[in-house]
Amino acid sequence: MVEDVIRVIKERRSVREYISKPIPKEVLEDILDCGRLAPSARNLQPWLFVVITEKQTKEKIAKLALYGKFIADAGACISVFCERDARHLVEDGCAATQNMLIAAKAYGIDSCWVAGYERPYSEDIRKLLGVPEKYKLISLISLGYSDKTVTKAKKTLDEVVRWEKY
Repeated sequence: MVEDVIRVIKERRSVREYISKPIPKEVLEDILDCGRLAPSARNLQPWLFVVITEKQTKEKIAKLALYGKFIADAGACISVFCERDARHLVEDGCAATQNMLIAAKAYGIDSCWVAGYERPYSEDIRKLLGVPEKYKLISLISLGYSDKTVTKAKKTLDEVVRWEKY
């Protein structure tokens, strides 16, 4: 089991091309549950997740998000919001986002993390989805099945790790 978790983390890549295949609701709910279980500062759990599967709404989000045009073709889009007054809303929302990216990959679902925090379109997306003002958009996650294989190289461990001091 440990090997499976490590493999999923090491294999996950951002995918921006999806085939037309719906994601079962039970799978989406399990992915969301993994987001709900992310760590948060003082265990405040300030998040709210809005799942979008309707084509028309995904297309509207894709038009708004500067680097998220592919959201229109995704099987689903999860918007991650956190309470504005949460002291560590960015860190908390990012932890939930990462949990959902990994959970999706475990199900064989590809994904891409699209920035949402303090972007020019953040408030427009909040309003489009009818989310109360007390929440701020942290990220958008496109989810879908893909027939593409992304193999972009990552830096080696030696390039990013120093022990004790630089």
